[in-house]
Order: sequence, then structure tokens, then C-alpha cells
Amino acid sequence: MKQFVLIAKDGKGEGALDHRMEVRPFHLEMANKMKASGNLILGGAILDLDEKMRGSVMVVQFESEEGLKEWLSNEPYLQKGVWEQYEIHPFRVAIK
Repeated sequence: MKQFVLIAKDGKGEGALDHRMEVRPFHLEMANKMKASGNLILGGAILDLDEKMRGSVMVVQFESEEGLKEWLSNEPYLQKGVWEQYEIHPFRVAIK
């Protein structure tokens, strides 16, 4: 499987954290399904100095880049505009 790391930053506008919290149950539902299917290796929130969520890091794996694109097209944080910007890089987990 091909592995990727996603680094995403939330919007900074007023209400951005509240918006994230509204969408979070849908994001976590998808993450749980991905974990069960073996597509999610790990994921978590990027925190600011006040320990408030401001972004995400996810290490995922798919058989092909098409699988990656399909996930991204259905990811609630992207669909609902929580993540303002993101980058994806090919990745390899060193220790399993």
C-alpha cells in the first residue's frame, strides 16, 4: 500500500473552532471507518499554545492514489471547509 501524510490547517476566522467542533463527529466517524479498513494508520489534532485544535495530521494508506483522492473528496473537514489549507506527501512509516 502507498502511504501518505496529510498536514492540514484550520481556518482562523471567528467561529473556526466552533465550526470544527460541529463537523468533528462526522470526521471521527469517517476516521473510525478508515481505521477499521486499515486505511488510517494514525491521526490527531494540531494544537495551539492554548491547546485548542487548529489543524490535523493524518498518516493514511491506500492501494492507489485514486483511493486517496476518493477519501479526500468525502472527508468532512474538507467538504465543510474546516481545513483551510492542506498538503499531502508520500510517506513511509519506519517502525510498524
